[in-house]
Amino acid sequence: MRPKIILPVILFVFLSTLTCVSQQTEVPQFAAFSAFSYLSTPSLNLVQRGFDGDFGYNYNSWLTFGFDFSYNGGNSSLLPQYLNTATQAKLAMFLHSLPPGSIPPGYVLAVPYNSSTYTYEAGPQFNYRRLKHVTFFARPALGALHGTFTAKPKDPLTSAIVGGLLNGKTSSSDTVVFYGFGGGITWEITPHFGLRVASDFVHFNYFSNILDGGRNSVRVVVGTKFSFGKNAIKK
Repeated sequence: MRPKIILPVILFVFLSTLTCVSQQTEVPQFAAFSAFSYLSTPSLNLVQRGFDGDFGYNYNSWLTFGFDFSYNGGNSSLLPQYLNTATQAKLAMFLHSLPPGSIPPGYVLAVPYNSSTYTYEAGPQFNYRRLKHVTFFARPALGALHGTFTAKPKDPLTSAIVGGLLNGKTSSSDTVVFYGFGGGITWEITPHFGLRVASDFVHFNYFSNILDGGRNSVRVVVGTKFSFGKNAIKK
């Protein structure tokens, strides 16, 4: 046997043996998870933090059906390049109508804002439980995202711009569908308690009347899992 393939073969046999003798034998039927949540939307230079919670029903050892809710809040600044073509044209017309000298030299046009994001998700999760104290899982990410935007104008010019773009308001909200995928790992300290790290990558298109197209976000959650109920593994 060639030396280059000896190590992979040995590793495969070792892992196969390990998973056979140490796979999980008890999986409670229900699981509740609560966690710290970190949500990043790079195209808006926006980072939000909050919490995540989900509840799952283990149909069997490898299939879970669950519901997930999260809240994240943060702040950033809205720049002209984030706006869609129609909104940029509207902004250009407004700036052109200002009296000469209204915009100081070197002025950076940016509108600070606070943002809140709520997500609601439901669907299947696929689990790999061949290791006694470790569960790997993957899932589709499909649900609803509700975003709120509250402008915090820093001077009379940005106040006028916000009033013009939002028709006199300083805040707006939107609810859209998001889709993507996710997965993670749970350290099963006991069959009834564990620590979990998970991540989701999703795409959505909110505030499409102002912003320039869809956005991608990455969410990372870290927290604790509590399990209860009868054993979902058929014996």
